Amino acid sequence: MLLLLAALTIAALAAPLLIRSIGRAAFGLLAVVPAVGFFWVLSLFTRGTFADGNALTFALEWMPTAHLNLDFRLDSLAGLFSLIILGVGALVLFYCWAYFDSNPRRLAIFGGQMVAFAGAMFGLVVSDNFLLMYIFWEITSVLSFLLVGYYGERASSRRSAGQALMVTTLGGLAMLVGIILLGRQTGIWRLSEISDFAEVSTTPHIAAAILLILAGALSKSAIAPGHFWLPGAMAAPTPVSAYLHSAAMVKAGIYLVARLAPDFNVVSAWHLVVIPLGILTMLMGGWMALRQKDLKLVLAYGTVSQLGFITATVAVGSREAMLAGLALTFAHSLFKATLFMIVGVVDHTTGTRDIRELSGLGRKQPLVAGLAILSAASMAGVPPLLGFVAKESVFEAVLHEDLLVGMPRNLMLVGMVLGSVLTVAYSLRFLHGAFATKPPEHETGGGTSESVANMAPISPRLWLAPLALTSLTVYFGVYPAQLSGAITAHLDNIYLPTSGESGSYLALWHGFNIPLLLSTLIILTGVVMHWQRDLVAKAQFEQPALGNADSAYDSVLDSLRYLSLRLTASTQRGSLAVNLGIIFSVLIALPSVALALGDRPDVRMVLWDSPWQALASVLIIAAAIAATQMDNRLSGVILVGVTGYALAVLFALQGAPDLALTQTLVETVLMVIFMLVLRKLPTTTEWTQSPKANRLRAWLSVAVGLSVTVVTMFAINARSHEPISRYMPDLALDIGHGANAVNVLLVDLRAWDTFGEISVLVIAATGVASLIYRTRSFSRESRRPTLSVTGRRWLAAGVETERAQNRSLMVDVATRILFPSMMALSLYFFFAGHNAPGGGFAGGLVAALAFTLRYIAGGRAELEEALPVDAGRILGTGLGLSAIAAIWPMFLGHPPLTSAYDSVDLPLIGNMSLPSALLFDAGVYLIVLGLMMHILSALGGQLDLEEEMRKQRARDRARSMARVAERRQLTAPKSTASRITTPEGDK
Repeated sequence: MLLLLAALTIAALAAPLLIRSIGRAAFGLLAVVPAVGFFWVLSLFTRGTFADGNALTFALEWMPTAHLNLDFRLDSLAGLFSLIILGVGALVLFYCWAYFDSNPRRLAIFGGQMVAFAGAMFGLVVSDNFLLMYIFWEITSVLSFLLVGYYGERASSRRSAGQALMVTTLGGLAMLVGIILLGRQTGIWRLSEISDFAEVSTTPHIAAAILLILAGALSKSAIAPGHFWLPGAMAAPTPVSAYLHSAAMVKAGIYLVARLAPDFNVVSAWHLVVIPLGILTMLMGGWMALRQKDLKLVLAYGTVSQLGFITATVAVGSREAMLAGLALTFAHSLFKATLFMIVGVVDHTTGTRDIRELSGLGRKQPLVAGLAILSAASMAGVPPLLGFVAKESVFEAVLHEDLLVGMPRNLMLVGMVLGSVLTVAYSLRFLHGAFATKPPEHETGGGTSESVANMAPISPRLWLAPLALTSLTVYFGVYPAQLSGAITAHLDNIYLPTSGESGSYLALWHGFNIPLLLSTLIILTGVVMHWQRDLVAKAQFEQPALGNADSAYDSVLDSLRYLSLRLTASTQRGSLAVNLGIIFSVLIALPSVALALGDRPDVRMVLWDSPWQALASVLIIAAAIAATQMDNRLSGVILVGVTGYALAVLFALQGAPDLALTQTLVETVLMVIFMLVLRKLPTTTEWTQSPKANRLRAWLSVAVGLSVTVVTMFAINARSHEPISRYMPDLALDIGHGANAVNVLLVDLRAWDTFGEISVLVIAATGVASLIYRTRSFSRESRRPTLSVTGRRWLAAGVETERAQNRSLMVDVATRILFPSMMALSLYFFFAGHNAPGGGFAGGLVAALAFTLRYIAGGRAELEEALPVDAGRILGTGLGLSAIAAIWPMFLGHPPLTSAYDSVDLPLIGNMSLPSALLFDAGVYLIVLGLMMHILSALGGQLDLEEEMRKQRARDRARSMARVAERRQLTAPKSTASRITTPEGDK
């Protein structure tokens, strides 16, 4: 099971390379993987692996407290749906070999996405953990979005892809809430545990949980009112329609309903929601299919109708209904995938799917027409095909269903009969529109339309896959015993046998009975409807009677867009002062109201433990007040920095040297960044507010400080249990082998949080740097540093430029001495941080400050000489090291981020701890260093470069103007004085 899932994953990753290398023939190779999987699952049924409730299982404990264990279970129901997913998937991939004429770059990605979809669907049906199933569920939605948007240059494809993603993802989010609610109320987090829970009907809030789960299942299977995304998804290439929207993706909802129906049908909300919506969808989809002129849309709305039929049947939950529903699921997958592929053949060779432009195709291509006739007849329920067998079993189950008594059963039966009549009618409409000869419309050429007369030849690879599926439709219709045996093997596992009665089974002939009479009536009525199709067309409204769901979707999006614009316009006025005022007002109001309306504990306050704390607080207050009165930007930054350094003193006095060290280093880095930014700003602030505005800002700041202080004071005193922080030092020493609890917490105990934070930091640093550089590329080539003493003084950069020659010798010497010392200190912090103040973060900050000193002393050239490595590569290397530290233990059979520890005795140094978390910390070190190098390169080096370029352009313009002036002077006429110096003038 896991091997098959891994093979599908590897095939999906290798597909783009294969398709680009050997062309479209790679689809044939890719089809081998799901084909092998199909025959393997089929062998499990033939060997009786699933008898007596047996299943193939795999369980890996991972984050058990969050119920995220990797639990896989291939049982009989998962096996049945795996046959559809893998079998049809293999044939569709083979069909792609001939369907696509060329091999554009996006076709390679398309192939990988198709195989990945097969793997995601297989993972979905074999997932036993609810949350794991949900992950695969959302993966199918994302892959469907990508596949539907294959023709990304078309607005219709982009809209259809977004619509499919929006609807199915919204339903998936509702389903996630339902899963969590179900798990919280029942303790059930595995699908296999539901049958063992006897108190389903009496569990609190069970109806709400079921309805939320159904929202995801029904939206995925295109059940009204979420049906409209499926016809829109026909903008995708035909192989996508043949697989995702007839045999795979839409079957995910049916699978979930089939999995839950035997146990949840005892809840009244189950039948009240699923069955009416299923019947409504069947009738609505069938009626809308009769209006379509595009062959693909006829099948699309027919798919919606059939999905409603299957869902309503499976949702009943009894043994007979489940047998009929699963048989109908298999029949639908066979005939609908075939019909979609035949539409692809027609479109591929004639260039059109419009039934008004097709005539005479049946006479010209009898083989394709024959395959279409057999599959459409199965869809219509004509004997002796599988569709007829399945439909008769549905009518038999509903007629004698004990779970449906009286009027509900009768209404359901009437709805299914009417929907089946519509199915016959649109099946005939499809055949007539595609293959019939229509002399009134095409009087020339013997009734053959121009598109058919000039059609391209049909490759055998285009009809081999439909031929295989049609053969199975005929075979299982005549000999349904094998399919019946596979389905009943599943039913015997979940339903207790009834004493004295044999279970129902599939058969072509059950004798003369009411279902046979209903089938005959349905076929005759459907033929009459097609015969009188012009009369039926007059009965259809110009606008849908229940409204247009597609237009309603657009209206909802437009309303939300308008609401968001109005809300944004009312809160984001384009003024920083207004925005901050709104944020601070909310910060004051919400906690204060919650505190006033809630329970307030007793408050115990201690002003200070030491007078030094009071002195540091007074310094913070004085510096903060002084900063608000400063017009000079540099002075304001320095005063704000004083508050940060004083806060570091408070940390140190409170017994947190690690935090004090980090605060000091961060404050120093911020000071440097401010200095770099202030170079491009005026020295003083030119804009001043009115006294009234200043008073409002002052009172707002007072209110923020007071409310935050009061809320924090009550929050600290509200603790009623012993804090877990007291256990952290012991856990850090026992688990992480480190005495510095802060550092061990960051790189070991809570390393997942740190990994997420550094990932966000890398992304943010890359984005901000790209904005500052304002170019598509903001990297530079890394190079090896070279040693040269030619023209060098105390620093690495040369003295060729005027600025370099005017550098202070004292600054150069100080930098030359301090830089190695600071780098050594950074390494000390890095290695000592596990047991003493320091760590990768502190060490990286010290190293960053060392390179900052080099930049301040020597400018951009010195920075490039000091560390000639692109900052992006430093960031990527750091993130890679942290990822290796997280993943490597899994290859050794341990959970991610499992710690290992060793120590070594070094000469002159002594015993040195070497925990495995040191590798993670090294990643943090490099990320901090890379971030600072990005800052120095962007805010420093890039601005320096732009300033040099500006000055050079100014010098070039000055020289150019000087040359122009000189040329004008040389070419100007001589002065009047020179013109009158003639011989006559001399006289």
